[in-house]
Parts: sequence; C-alpha cells; structure tokens
Amino acid sequence: MEAIFSRLNREMAEGRDAVLCTIIAESGSAPRGAGAQMLCGREGLLCGTIGGGAVELDAIGESKKLLAARRSQVKDYALQPAGALKMVCGGAVTVHFQYIPAGSAPWRDAVAGVLQRLADRESATLLLSLDGGAPALAAPHAEQAGCFPLAVTPGDRAILFGAGHCSAALSPLLQTLGFRVTVMDDRAPLADSARFPGAEQVICGDFARIDDYLTLTEDDFVVVMTSGHRNDFTVEEQVLRRPYAYLGVIGSKSKKEAVNAMLRQAGISDRAIATVHTPIGLPIGAVTPEEIAVSIAGEMIAFRAARRQDAGIAPHRCPMR
Repeated sequence: MEAIFSRLNREMAEGRDAVLCTIIAESGSAPRGAGAQMLCGREGLLCGTIGGGAVELDAIGESKKLLAARRSQVKDYALQPAGALKMVCGGAVTVHFQYIPAGSAPWRDAVAGVLQRLADRESATLLLSLDGGAPALAAPHAEQAGCFPLAVTPGDRAILFGAGHCSAALSPLLQTLGFRVTVMDDRAPLADSARFPGAEQVICGDFARIDDYLTLTEDDFVVVMTSGHRNDFTVEEQVLRRPYAYLGVIGSKSKKEAVNAMLRQAGISDRAIATVHTPIGLPIGAVTPEEIAVSIAGEMIAFRAARRQDAGIAPHRCPMR
C-alpha cells in the first residue's frame, strides 16, 4: 500500500492523472483477493498488481480508456473458459477503477492522510466511493453504504536478533513481503544501518537487556539467530516472557534440545516452549544464507497467512504466471 500511495502522491504532485484499480470482490479461485491494488497512468502500469495475467492486462487497457474519458467504473471479470478472457481459474473478481485527477483536493488530502497513518504506524480505513466520488479517511473497520472499505494498516514488524549473514539476506527479502524490519546485535561492526538498507531500525545493544531498546507486542514476528546458543537462549528466554506473534530460532535439533533444557531451568513452561519455531524455516534443504532466508521467509508467510485467516482478514493471493 505504501508504495502505491507514494507513487500516486508523486503522480499528482507532478500534474499527472491516474487510475487506482482495486479488487472489491472475489469468488472461487482468483489470483488475488479483495483489497489488492495497482496504479495505472497513461503509459500503463505504474505500481502494484491485481494478479497479473489476462485480468491485469485487460485492466491496464481499461485504465487507459478511463483516463482518456476522465471517469471511474466498476467491472466484473469471469475467470472461466467460457468467459471473455478464456481463463480456467474458475472464479471471478470485481475491479473498481477510480479515476483520480491530479488536481483533486479530496484525493490529495486522502493520499496525504494514508501516508501519514502509515508513517505513524496507525491503522485506518479509506472509504472508496463506488460511484467515483470523493474518498474519506475514517477509523479502523469503518463502513459506509456505497463505499469499499480499504484497510490502511502498517506492515507487521519483524525483529531480527543477530546481524550476521543470514539476517543480512533475510532483511531485504522480508521488506519485499511487507514486513517492517528491526535488527539488533551486540556487535557494533555488524549492527550498522549500511548493512541493512531499508530496515526501520538497526540497534547495537546488550542482548541481556532487550527491554532497554524494544517493546515487544503481540503482533511482532521475532527471529533469533545471534552469534551463539548462549545469546540465543538469552534472547529467547526474554521473548517467551513477553507478547509476540511468531518466534523462530535458528539451529539444529540437538541445539533445540539443549536450549529447551536451559529454558525449563529458567522457569519457562513447556507450553510456551512449544510455540517456538525451531529449527526455524521450511525444510527445503537450505544451506547458504540466501537459501536460509527463503526458508525462514516462507515459514513466516505461512504463519502470517494462517493468522490473518483466523482473524477473518482476506488473503492477498499470489499473482498468476
């Protein structure tokens, strides 16, 4: 969302109209769900995706026509062999095409409001008028007749304890997946923002006192891969006494048993220990830091998707190829 609205802000500032395409409904098998967006200009796609393939190609062409006509519309796409697009997915999507004039004061205000909420890490709802009227920025979970409620939410925070090779590979990957990344290490040469471009925060500090630097929340994804099992235990023991969404710890099965024994001696319950994902990552035979990063990110994606489903949040599905 931040990338799309940042680009929209730039397009408007430079005097260029745009069309914001939003999936507002889906059924059956579809490449992406409600809330998926892309931004189009006169030259075509500018940012984002509503699933790729024939739907997106048609939507880009439709956006160019709407820019020329200076109007908005809603269009249904049947993803069926008998449909106009000759697709075999078996589902359907409805796309809202919002024409946005560069000089629109309501849209300038709405875009600025969305970007400010994201910068402040605050949630909100952008009410998109289905008849092409002015948008409204409202409280989280707000609804209004004739509008599609687009959730404005900051990305989940991923806290990486340890700034070694695996973290350096994982940080940029997580950023592309919508995570806000914080990195902490006790080694100053490694806890360097230059090693982690795009990270929200890079901290050099004492692993024994993580509360001095961070406040964990029930929405945080924590990854522990420090320089050794002693530091891993030190961090893990503290995290298990605090709120978090996901906790993964790198290491072998034998290390897992050794650290778990230390955690029990420290008074951590077996129930709490059972929530830890260790050895961290999906079993894909990862060896290099880059492969390990993919393995970890895959597990985090799966956990996040399940968590969103449990919360009743529609998933954003993978683009078609």
